[in-house]
Amino acid sequence: MDTGDDVTGPVNLGNPGEFTILELAEKIIALTGSGSEIVFQPLPGDDPQQRRPDILLAKKHLDWEPKIGLEDGLHKAIDYFSSVINR
Repeated sequence: MDTGDDVTGPVNLGNPGEFTILELAEKIIALTGSGSEIVFQPLPGDDPQQRRPDILLAKKHLDWEPKIGLEDGLHKAIDYFSSVINR
């Protein structure tokens, strides 16, 4: 919101490290010790085949890039939600 007039449109923010939803689900189950079962369903027709955001505009115009890796971020999220649930 605080950029010059030369920046218009959306700017992708995210982690450019690509991984599948299955890999993410398996990692979350492992980190939480969950007994959850992964259930496979048909993909929606508009499901993106690539989930890797191009953050070039964010780096260039906002001097932004992710500083926390996936596993560290998941640990932080799990710790936070565990504390909320256990209140």
